[in-house]
Amino acid sequence: MDLFFQHIPVSGSILNAGAILLGGMAGVAFRSRLSERYIAITFQGLGLFTLVLGMQMAFMTQSVLIMVFSIVIGSLLGEWMDLDRRLNRVADWTRSRIHSDNERFTEGFVAASLLFCVGSMAILGAIEEGTGNYPRLFITKSLMDLMASAAMGASLGIGVVFSAVPVLLYQGGLTLLAEAARRIMSPQVINEVSAVGGLMMLGIGLGILEIKSVRVVNMLPALLIVVALATLFA
Repeated sequence: MDLFFQHIPVSGSILNAGAILLGGMAGVAFRSRLSERYIAITFQGLGLFTLVLGMQMAFMTQSVLIMVFSIVIGSLLGEWMDLDRRLNRVADWTRSRIHSDNERFTEGFVAASLLFCVGSMAILGAIEEGTGNYPRLFITKSLMDLMASAAMGASLGIGVVFSAVPVLLYQGGLTLLAEAARRIMSPQVINEVSAVGGLMMLGIGLGILEIKSVRVVNMLPALLIVVALATLFA
C-alpha cells in the first residue's frame, strides 16, 4: 500500500474515488438502511483521528506568529467574502434545478458529487498529498465517503456510483496543482502551509465529533495568506 502512495501522484484521489465506487455499489446492491450505531461510532473514530492528525500538522510550524496571523487574517477575509454561505447557496441551487424521473440517477449523481467534492477536506487533502506528504487526510476522507456513499447509494441509486468520476478529476487536479506549486516553494513555506492546514483540520475534527461547528471553508484564504507571509518572513 505504501508503494502505491509513493509512486502514483494522485493515489489519494484514486483511493477516495474507489471508496465511493465501492460504497455506492454496496448501497445499491443491498438497498437497506445502514445501522446508525455503526455509522456513528465509525465517524467518531475518524473524528478523533482527524484531531490528532491536525495537531501533528499544526506542530510543523516554525513560526507561531506566521501561523496565527495567517489563520486570523485568512478567516476574516473568508468571513467577509462569506465563502461558506456562497458554497451552500451553489449546492442548494444545483439541487433545486434537479428534475429527474430516471430512478433518481441525476439527483444521486449531483448530490453525491457536491457532497464529496465541496468542502475543505478535499482541498486540504490535495494540498497535503501535493506537497509531498503521506495522504493521511485522503485516507480518512475515503473511509468517511465509503460510509456516506453506501447510505446514499441505498436511497438514491446508481447515480451515486458515478460521482466517483468528478471526485477523481477534481481532487486529482488540485493535487497536481499543489505539486506544481511545491516546486517553487521552499521547505519552510511548505511547513507553514501544512501547519495552517492542520489548524483547519482540527476544526473539521470538531465538526465530525459534533463538538463545535467551525466554518472551515471561510478559513481557506489563510492558505494563500500563509504562503505570502512565510515567503516574506520565514
